[in-house]
Amino acid sequence: MKQMFTLLFLVAGMIAHAQIELTPAEQAYQDSINKVNAANAATAEAQTAYNEGINFFSQQQYDKAIAAFDKAIVGDAKFEAAYYNKGVAQYKKQDYKGAVETLSKLVKLNDEHEKAYFQRALAHQKLNNLSAALGDYDQVHFLAPKNAKAFYNAGTVLFLMQDYDKAINKFSKCIELDPKNFEAYHDRGSCYRMLKQYDKALVDYNKAAEFNSTSAFVYNNIGSVKKMLKDFEGARNAFSKALTIDPKFYMAYNNRGVMNLEQGKPTEALRDFEKAIELNPKYAPAYSNRGIIKHNNKDYKGAIDDFNKAISLDANYGEAYANRAASKEMNRDMEGACADWNKASELGSGLGKLYYSGNCEY
Repeated sequence: MKQMFTLLFLVAGMIAHAQIELTPAEQAYQDSINKVNAANAATAEAQTAYNEGINFFSQQQYDKAIAAFDKAIVGDAKFEAAYYNKGVAQYKKQDYKGAVETLSKLVKLNDEHEKAYFQRALAHQKLNNLSAALGDYDQVHFLAPKNAKAFYNAGTVLFLMQDYDKAINKFSKCIELDPKNFEAYHDRGSCYRMLKQYDKALVDYNKAAEFNSTSAFVYNNIGSVKKMLKDFEGARNAFSKALTIDPKFYMAYNNRGVMNLEQGKPTEALRDFEKAIELNPKYAPAYSNRGIIKHNNKDYKGAIDDFNKAISLDANYGEAYANRAASKEMNRDMEGACADWNKASELGSGLGKLYYSGNCEY
């Protein structure tokens, strides 16, 4: 009896560990069920990781957010929101190249993802890939023809590309969609100013001021255009308005100083240039303009010092070289003057070219 008991125990044990043998059809069905369960589990993990990424993003912990979005993408290779938010996080941490790469993967998954094109365009702009940025904004125009911001941004790209006529068209479209967008009026005004259409520029700048009366920059540009139109009193008022809004706006001091200098008011001009320098000791134009006053007062050494400072701050400042040449000439340094006029000419200064050809070429 003892021997039989042991045998039954072993048989029972063998039965407990036996596996059911499935038919091919049954096995295929079971495999499909397993795959669905695995996919559901991966999707759940991906969603959890994505939510963690959003939480990190809201806390501006962009590296952790990117890692979480990567985990979500591993769990679901077609998780569009994870790609998009990863790209935005990379943009936020100034990894513009990484943002372009991530968003490019997204548009391969979905070539109608308007926000992906828009965000990639922003990254291209930061990388100075202006043509690529413009191409992406064109895609946004096609997919979302009422996206005013995309038209505005495309206008800024075209402005940087010096294609002012096309930029005007983009800003005009933005204004059509968003009639109170003061930035679009302002920047269209700047396009007109670059095209020397000062009357149109002034209209747009005034419109920008109507919609944003607290922008010192707008009033500064109104002053610049009024100066071009010989409305000196209006220009002075605009520059002063800019400085009332922002007393530390050094460019407005410099621009008002230039106007004072041109109107034969060197004392007022000098005060403005020195205030600009006080506010921004690295602002090259203010030094060059103060150097002009010193030159006119026959303080040629002092003028040269100011022109030296301007050039040390901006080595490509052609007019500063031309101005320094004039002071060197009066200081009996003709060799130095010719070298400066030649450099100014190389940098595109018409004055440098004129004086070099007239005084240094024999």
